[in-house]
Amino acid sequence: MPNPDTERILALYRTMHLIRTFEERVGVEMQKGNIYGSAHQSTGQEAVATGVVSQLRKTDYLFSNHRGHGHALAKGANPFAMWKELFGRAGGTCGGKGGSMHIADFSVGMLGANGIVADGATMAVGAAQAIRLLGEDRIVVAFIGDGTINRGPFSEALNWAKVYELPVLFVIEDNVYASTTLTKTVMAGQGVVARATAFGVPAINVDGNDVIAVSDVAATVVADVRASKGPRLLHATTYRVRGHLALDKMFYRDKKEIDDFMVHHEPIGKCRRWLTDHGTSASACDTIANEISATIERAVAEALAAPQPDARLAYTDVQDRGAPVWHG
Repeated sequence: MPNPDTERILALYRTMHLIRTFEERVGVEMQKGNIYGSAHQSTGQEAVATGVVSQLRKTDYLFSNHRGHGHALAKGANPFAMWKELFGRAGGTCGGKGGSMHIADFSVGMLGANGIVADGATMAVGAAQAIRLLGEDRIVVAFIGDGTINRGPFSEALNWAKVYELPVLFVIEDNVYASTTLTKTVMAGQGVVARATAFGVPAINVDGNDVIAVSDVAATVVADVRASKGPRLLHATTYRVRGHLALDKMFYRDKKEIDDFMVHHEPIGKCRRWLTDHGTSASACDTIANEISATIERAVAEALAAPQPDARLAYTDVQDRGAPVWHG
């Protein structure tokens, strides 16, 4: 019989490959001009989204940021609908209206991404407050970048979450760069964990390039939050291989830095080595990668062939009372 732990790691490996393949194709389609607006890739950061979300229920809520494709995919969003959203087509997760930076899928509890740095944290606290008021059995996770922690809303969110002991987990994806700036050069004090501790929020570090470690640590902190032990913070150190934007040429980085990460720390390769060391064949790993590549090819082709949204729907989803009406 298959080793249960190996089956679990294979599932993590598959999710990371899905995110990586999706994100790399985002860069290709951005170059072709098929994606409207901005797009931010999370290549290299796959282990954080995958490991944390592996410990969540479908009914749990998730908030993301402008780099949100991986979080949505890990939470179970349909990649076919996501590609339609990125291309601004009918059938997208938000009807083709949100695009890359506002990707969301309420059906799986992915309540959205946004381009306002740190606002995902405050919205997550609001959702957690609603959960508490309604007496619901679910938690909220907010994925936040390291650049976010220098902004006021992050401190506001930590304070509010702790004052009311809300069921929210803040996950810091520390990918080294805040946009194009080395985060450590603009952050005072002892770091992320120290800032959380100052608000009385228990915090822990984890190697965000090790999906097994992330999943195992997430199991503990998610259980703590779910048991009404109040907010928690998980600081996951990782690395963003691509630029801040999909078209970023990364002139501010030394290529050796990226090469070193890919050789020594890259999460998918690290997970693959664990699998092959524990009895999984290299061909089985290759099969997963090939299946996912074929899925993404089909999803992109289907999205490109999908129609534009009906213009009459332009004013829907704007507000629920007194919404404007289309006069075409």
